[in-house]
Amino acid sequence: MSRQREFVDFLRPWIPDLSGLRFAVDCSDGMAGLVARDLFGAETVLLNDSPDGAFPHHGPNPLDAANRAQLAAMVREQRLDAGVIFDGDADRVMFLDETGAFIQPDYLIPIIAGRFLRTAPGATVICDIRTSRGVTEALSAAGAKPVLWKVGHAFAKVKMRETGAVCGGELAGHYYFRDFFNCDSGELAALVVLGELAATRARGWTFRQLLAPICRYANSGELNFTVAHKAEAMAAVRAALLAEASPQRALDFDGWRLDFADWWISIRPSNTEPYLRVVMEADTPARLAERRARIERLLQPFVG
Repeated sequence: MSRQREFVDFLRPWIPDLSGLRFAVDCSDGMAGLVARDLFGAETVLLNDSPDGAFPHHGPNPLDAANRAQLAAMVREQRLDAGVIFDGDADRVMFLDETGAFIQPDYLIPIIAGRFLRTAPGATVICDIRTSRGVTEALSAAGAKPVLWKVGHAFAKVKMRETGAVCGGELAGHYYFRDFFNCDSGELAALVVLGELAATRARGWTFRQLLAPICRYANSGELNFTVAHKAEAMAAVRAALLAEASPQRALDFDGWRLDFADWWISIRPSNTEPYLRVVMEADTPARLAERRARIERLLQPFVG
């Protein structure tokens, strides 16, 4: 038996009833094309499903909006319920709603967790330090125990084992599963999300309506600032913010995160590039704009 067939057979028990759900899958000329037809059904609309390392149709990173344009156009033109797009090696997966709009990947963590909480109430769910407050609030409301931890599969897999978490996810589109050896699987994540969406559509709700309780805050996404002296810049920003107000929570791993009553910020240094990676979220778009302008002013002396 081929490894490809073994993998499909391993995932077969996870294939949900997707009848009535209209969606397209963009394999990005990558590895997902080897198994997509078997996993998602013979009638599924597939894009770029012949693996080609030259990536002739678009780049293999779905976080780049240009790489989602083809799928977004198809979702809108054919009035589909969702779009699914994999990265090149299919360990990451991302989604578009029924309007073709990109769904920030961490917003799907509670949707995935819901599948497991039905049989494991009160289970732990791993999220990275950049995760939206709307996500952790939704997890807590569903009875889960959200645990924030470092970014990256090397850290997530260890924390999954340490805590016995049933699943986890990251802003970058990695999703982890206890039933997948605590590792990430784009294919398994896609099956779980589509199964939850199919049940939602059967009740008459759209993808956007399913996510509405989670997408409650104004979020910046990850912002990159070119900074030569990263440690000094991080210390200066933190000192300035702490002088203004006391945080409700401070996390001091993988950079740092400060949670205030109406906003929060995470700052992480890149290990390979001269970047500080910043994520902010606030209770209103106006508050987010004000906080972003403040952080940009604080970082300005260090940028360049």
